[in-house]
Amino acid sequence: MGEAKRRKETGAPPPRKGKSNKPLYIGIGVLVVAAVAFGLVFLTAAPEPTSDELPVASANAEAFPAQLDQFGVSVGPEDAPVVVREFADYQCPACGNFSSASKRLKQEYVDEGKVRFVYFDLPLQQHQNAMPAAQAARCAGDQGTYWAMHDRLYDSQTEWSGSNDPVATFTRYAGDLGLEERRFRRCMTTELHREAVEQSRRVAMQLRVTSTPTVLVDNIRLTRPGWGQLSAVVERELASKAR
Repeated sequence: MGEAKRRKETGAPPPRKGKSNKPLYIGIGVLVVAAVAFGLVFLTAAPEPTSDELPVASANAEAFPAQLDQFGVSVGPEDAPVVVREFADYQCPACGNFSSASKRLKQEYVDEGKVRFVYFDLPLQQHQNAMPAAQAARCAGDQGTYWAMHDRLYDSQTEWSGSNDPVATFTRYAGDLGLEERRFRRCMTTELHREAVEQSRRVAMQLRVTSTPTVLVDNIRLTRPGWGQLSAVVERELASKAR
């Protein structure tokens, strides 16, 4: 029996179509996008340097032992009023997120002579390519291109993280940066800088730093590593030392 004929003979109303879930999915999608946007603003928006929400040094905290900086890689004047130190793992996604903040720090504060930045390698055991990546940056440093390789490693993190031959990938990056590839590859295959990376990791262990990224502005540990909090704490410290 046709549907129209059935309704005519029985007087039954037409069957109700099931509700579409499309509006629900759209609503959920909007909420997810909004949450991501809020998270980015939360991490990048700079609070006021006088905000009570900014982290401070713990009670009776001692100054960072500056003699340990020799085991990291630094940029900026030695007499800069503020020193920012990062303990990081090149394969760590959170470190990759923070890399844009450290790049901006170098551009806006280090290049102006206001801040010195020290990067400590802390390759974590669960990241198989973190140690080769740390060595790749230092091998590039032998040819005067440490920070360019540092940035390239973070910018291309997803490409090499799961690679079975990271040396080949890093050698390609070296070529892209204009380095002598044979010299770079030899540095990598002989693990010329492995001990230097291990020394950096021992500094982290000595200071009981176990998570990455751990970021310190002088002796103040950031609670939300990102440009917003980083720049605000740096500004506060610069202001306090200018008095």
